[in-house]
Amino acid sequence: MNWTKTNRTLRIVLMATTMVILTACVPRYTFNGASIDYTKTKTITIADFPIRSTYVWGPMAGIFNNRLKEVFANNTRLQQVKRNGDMVIEGEITRYEQRNKAVTSEGYSAQTELTLTVNVRFTNKAKHDEDFERQFSASSSYDTTLSLNSVQEGLVTEMVRNIVDQIFNATVANW
Repeated sequence: MNWTKTNRTLRIVLMATTMVILTACVPRYTFNGASIDYTKTKTITIADFPIRSTYVWGPMAGIFNNRLKEVFANNTRLQQVKRNGDMVIEGEITRYEQRNKAVTSEGYSAQTELTLTVNVRFTNKAKHDEDFERQFSASSSYDTTLSLNSVQEGLVTEMVRNIVDQIFNATVANW
């Protein structure tokens, strides 16, 4: 048996197999987690979310709506359109409330928790099995010695960032 000829044939077969495997399996990686088939999905409609909660802080809707649109603009190639997008995200801010989280030994509130809840309806016209209506929430606490007015913008911004990440992951990241 001629080992040189067998070795060369084996190397050729291994290289050909490797080439077939590498060209057949083309993974699609994105650093933002989005897994969108851009051949079928090119546009997205993101409606403004109105505030439907009993407790309201005026700037909250603007902070939320701008952040939601910004995340999709920066992390996908979807073109945002006013209506009839291939994907549609709509909903409302349903809850914005605060409650005592911790009490001191004297019976006074030591920490207050602020909670923001958003109801989202998602439609994917290319894959209707991904459609959903779901609530997303985030909470943040602050020391009761501080006034809500002094910490509200920072806390709302933090909660909005958290909720928008949840929405992004649930709609286009498929996590």
